[in-house]
Amino acid sequence: MVEAPQSFIVREECEKAASQNGFRRVLGEEAGWAVFGSTTAEGKVHLGATGGQGPWFLALDHAGVIAELGLPAVEMLGPGRVRLAFDSLGALYGILRRVYELTISLPDAPLRAFQKQVADLPRTTEVERLVVQRIGQDIFRAGLMDYWQGRCPLTGISDPALLRASHIIPWADCESDAERLDVHNGLLLSALWDAAFDRALVTFNDEGKPVFTASLSDPARAELRWRSPISLTDQHRWRLAHHRARIIIPSKS
Repeated sequence: MVEAPQSFIVREECEKAASQNGFRRVLGEEAGWAVFGSTTAEGKVHLGATGGQGPWFLALDHAGVIAELGLPAVEMLGPGRVRLAFDSLGALYGILRRVYELTISLPDAPLRAFQKQVADLPRTTEVERLVVQRIGQDIFRAGLMDYWQGRCPLTGISDPALLRASHIIPWADCESDAERLDVHNGLLLSALWDAAFDRALVTFNDEGKPVFTASLSDPARAELRWRSPISLTDQHRWRLAHHRARIIIPSKS
C-alpha cells in the first residue's frame, strides 16, 4: 500500500523521477499516488511509494506500452490498468524513460503528428507529394529512434548518422498512412544492414535472428556483423513474414 498522503521526501522524489523522464506536468495527488502528464506524450503516469526508502510504484493505463514492457504486475489497489513495483529509484527511472519513449512512438502519436503537419499541404503535383512523403519519413524515423532507444538492435551502433529507418513493408506498398508510420512496421538499422534488408539480401526469423540469402556474397556476409538478435513483437513478426516472402533464393546454411 502506498503512503497517503505522500510525505515531502516521497513527493519530491516522485516529481524528480517524472520530470527527468518526460512527464513534467504535475497533475496533483490521488490517494497517495502523484499524477503526472506530458506535453509531448498522451496519458498519465501515477507514482507512489511505501516510504522514503521505497519500494516505489508506477501505475499505467497505456495499453500498448504495458504490452511492450512485458513486466509482471503487482496485485495492489491503485489507478491505471496495471501497477509495477521497483526496489530502487534507479530501476523506476529506467522504466519511466522507456514508458515515455514508447508513449511518443507507439502508433497513434506519429500518425497524429503527421496529420497535423500535412493538413494544409497540397498533394497535386509529384513535387508536392514528395514533400508530404519526406515529412512522413522524418516522423517515422523519429518514432523509430524513440522506440529502439536510438540504437541499432543488432549491432549496438548509436551514431545517428549511421542509422536508417527501415520499413518492413515498404512505404509505397502500405495501404494507409497509419501503416506507413507505425513503428512496428520498421527497424532501426545501421546503414549496411539497412541496405541489405531493403534489397532483400537479408531478413529476420521470428526470433529476430538474421537469415541471409544465397545471393549475398561471402565477403558481404562477413561484414554484416551482429551481436544479438532483434527483440520483436507479434506485430513485427507478421510484417517480417511478408518481407521473407520477397526472398526466393534459399538462405545459406
